[in-house]
Amino acid sequence: MKKYLIVFLLLFVSSFYNNVIKAAAQIPNEALEGRWDITVNMGSSRAPSWLEVRHSGLRTLIGRFVGDGGSARPISQVFFKDGKLSFHIPPQWDNSDKDLYVEGELKDGKLLGTMTMPSGKTYTWTGVRAPKLWRDKEPVWGNSIVLFNGKNLDGWQALGDNQWIVENGILKSPHSGSNIRTVKTFNDFKLHIEFRYPKESNSGVYLRGRYEVQIIDSKGMEPLSIYLGGIYGFIDPLEMVAKGPGEWQSYDITLVGRLVTVIANGKTIIYKQQIPGITGGALDSNEGEPGPIYMQGDHGPIDFRNIVITPAK
Repeated sequence: MKKYLIVFLLLFVSSFYNNVIKAAAQIPNEALEGRWDITVNMGSSRAPSWLEVRHSGLRTLIGRFVGDGGSARPISQVFFKDGKLSFHIPPQWDNSDKDLYVEGELKDGKLLGTMTMPSGKTYTWTGVRAPKLWRDKEPVWGNSIVLFNGKNLDGWQALGDNQWIVENGILKSPHSGSNIRTVKTFNDFKLHIEFRYPKESNSGVYLRGRYEVQIIDSKGMEPLSIYLGGIYGFIDPLEMVAKGPGEWQSYDITLVGRLVTVIANGKTIIYKQQIPGITGGALDSNEGEPGPIYMQGDHGPIDFRNIVITPAK
């Protein structure tokens, strides 16, 4: 009897320690939850991307994903076991009936993985924890800087073959072509910018080159993040204040850390809302770094004038 008891105890202890070791080897969901700034290696270029993972209920992980273009898209379930993650979502722009498949591994606090596009091409990617960008103090504003001198493109850089011109004090993109950015970069700031578009045209102003405030012919539309005044794919404006095509309109935007306030045509439509992550079309995913002001010129004709920035000290 004693022999059987000893054997039982040995088996129990062995099983207990094996379970302890297995449990210790498992990585909890909390290690993956949160926001991740992603860089996709596409061979000759690097593309920014973004991932957010959170739990729904006790065990299920869900999320949001931003590719190098388009808006933030929901992920119905993120699978995560033994440090490895996977998920898939339908294509946003591709006419293919294939999904985007993402696989990765959490190792030493970073994500490494592969991304298979609806086109069938597979790329590697890396992810790091997105910075919180929380400011403990209110900003002290410095001197205002005129970004556009009304005469030429000094201080600006076209991101491709340049179609931008200066005419009668107006910065114009007469047809779809390259985007344009400031040579200088900024951290926290207040930005004033005026714009005008023809019927059904589309553009956007990117803050730090990463967060798009949408510009699009939107008069009479619902106040959604994909229309005028929205932080594209993330934050809806409180109301739609768009004027008609051909009319001059204005943005007064304050960005402090992740907190954004947008005044459009004299009305506050977003007030101190947190921008979760980069929007599609961002220049990079390095959210902790200063970045330029850049405007889209690849979606249709657009005019800008009176572009003034006031950086925080």
